[in-house]
Amino acid sequence: MTIAPADIGLLPKPGLLIGDTKLTTAGDGVFEHRYPATGEITNAVPMAGPADIDAAVAAARKAFPAWKRMPANKRRQLMIDYARAILSADHLRQTIVFENGVPYAATPYALSWASELFEFNAGYADKIGGQVVTTFPGDAFDYTLDEPYGVVAVIVPWNGPFISYGQGLAPALAAGNTIVLKPPELAPYTCLALAELALEVGFPPGVINVVPGGPVAGNALVSHSGVDKILFTGSGATAKKIIQAAAANLTPTAFELGGKSARIIFADADPDEAARRSLIGAGQACIAGSRVLVQASIYDEVVELAKTYAQQQRVGDPMDPQTQMGPVINQTAVDRILGFVTRAQETKTGRLVTGGRRLGDELAGGFFLAPTILADVPNEAEIAQDEVFGPVTVFMKFETEEEAVGIANDSLYGLAAYLHTNDLKRAHRVARDLESGIVWINGFRDIPVGAPFGGVKQSGYGRQGGIYGIQEFTRPKNIWMSI
Repeated sequence: MTIAPADIGLLPKPGLLIGDTKLTTAGDGVFEHRYPATGEITNAVPMAGPADIDAAVAAARKAFPAWKRMPANKRRQLMIDYARAILSADHLRQTIVFENGVPYAATPYALSWASELFEFNAGYADKIGGQVVTTFPGDAFDYTLDEPYGVVAVIVPWNGPFISYGQGLAPALAAGNTIVLKPPELAPYTCLALAELALEVGFPPGVINVVPGGPVAGNALVSHSGVDKILFTGSGATAKKIIQAAAANLTPTAFELGGKSARIIFADADPDEAARRSLIGAGQACIAGSRVLVQASIYDEVVELAKTYAQQQRVGDPMDPQTQMGPVINQTAVDRILGFVTRAQETKTGRLVTGGRRLGDELAGGFFLAPTILADVPNEAEIAQDEVFGPVTVFMKFETEEEAVGIANDSLYGLAAYLHTNDLKRAHRVARDLESGIVWINGFRDIPVGAPFGGVKQSGYGRQGGIYGIQEFTRPKNIWMSI
């Protein structure tokens, strides 16, 4: 590996940001963060406790009235300035890599998408208003105001904190809310760096507060009576606990949860292109198309092509610009992912085509797995139904369009789906019939910032993106005046 301790020393000092004060100690001890590519400890991260959550919520509540009343054009310009500062923050690219092992080559996308989210949502800041309501039978003037909730608790995942920061905070802030953000202990750096950058740009203290932590901090935050809305991105199991905790205060929630996304490849598609698109990198993405359904007449061809592309994928040092796939997050993930593969082989519910092993030699210190393909997997198998969250793609065969849609929809999840076909009518039919919040046709994971992002079924509820994201963080007030 090319990573030296001096490089890790360039990481920002982890801590809490409450108001404009950075704290390097907190009430729930510390967590030793490890760089996934080497297993090396980068820092002891302070974990927020209940008292820290109280202080952060108090800071957000104190900042809310002025932020809500700030002239809309001023808030808009502040967010535009922030977007441009994020885009110029090249120094954060290395931080993104060290945080969770994402390849350096992918970091410009994180910067540009987060920046675009803030610039796009800034455009709504001076357009949030309401509407005039028709009144009858009496004479009256009735109108609505779209108002912010107040303090929004945002809990982001370790696999993409930079992007989730933009998806959640940009619309919430544009709508006039203040934020208490809990980054994950496994990826504690970029959220804090982004919040500090917001202060530098001119955001008032308390508008964005950052409290890294584990379950103690999370429970204190979602059960807090001073929180007006909760946005959580993560697992369904945790979401169910949040609902229970939030119920005490009837706090509204929005969830972006897991997925087991189907990729349907019809015989009229380009098999080479479809096979190449079937690779999911490290697979640590909720929208990964990890369940590949291939029409019978081209099934063997697509599986072999996918095998070739998987074996050609460059896995290694995330700081190497040529690396296409980095490590998974930690040893727990390695054990979980390989456990899925082992059980599939033991129960004969998947034929191992390639991968299924941990990589050694110069990569032995990190958490690297070979890109893995299992073929001939029945849809009822554990590995076809449960979210593996690793570089494991399963292939299954279908005959007809109806069968493909039935298999794709036979899942607890409904976040994303992918479709490869050159038949225009079929593309629209299948997209209509898939039980999924997002459908990509003959394309990859591009997510326009103006499009709604979110799922159905066990993939959650609520939407981020476009006007839908703004609506997620505003609520209408009705005003009636007799005339």
